[in-house]
Amino acid sequence: MRTVRRLIWGLVAGILAGAGATPGPASTTPTVAPGVAASIAQARLATAKYATDLERAKADGYDIITPMIPNMGYHFLNPTVQGFDVTKPPILVYVRQGARWQLVALEWVYTERPVRAPLPGARYGAFGAACHYTDGTFIAAASQAQCATTNPRTGAGFTFWHPPLVTLHLWVWYPNPDGVFAEFNPLLTPFNE
Repeated sequence: MRTVRRLIWGLVAGILAGAGATPGPASTTPTVAPGVAASIAQARLATAKYATDLERAKADGYDIITPMIPNMGYHFLNPTVQGFDVTKPPILVYVRQGARWQLVALEWVYTERPVRAPLPGARYGAFGAACHYTDGTFIAAASQAQCATTNPRTGAGFTFWHPPLVTLHLWVWYPNPDGVFAEFNPLLTPFNE
């Protein structure tokens, strides 16, 4: 039991340390920017039902929009989720091993960088303009007019196009040594295809 407790506290400390934490002067427990730890807890509670249940996420409206992006994961989008709410992410990011899927991160996207960060210390990534298809594949394209009705490589039907995007990841289900807001996670290398 003590070993399990140490493992859990080690995982929590790793997640919090990745949030930009620094150890306190008289403590080995990391601290995070005000509000970030509470937001991480809220996000985990709200998305726990999806942690190892991709079918539940799909039933709730999340559909695949990318193949496995190295050191990031498969992205599943719920197009009905709008704006920033840490408990309702529009994108769930998964990895898989065989038939088992594991939620690793949550993601929000913007057409331009937010004037005010939705969470203290937020860092952003980028995703170029692209045509997306029903099988999760995508092809870079500067405009929707350049999107074929079916993907020429896979035959999958066109679903949507988006302009260049600013991305915000929140690694709440898998530790990331580069921080909870990092775009990529080097610990996911074993899951890359």
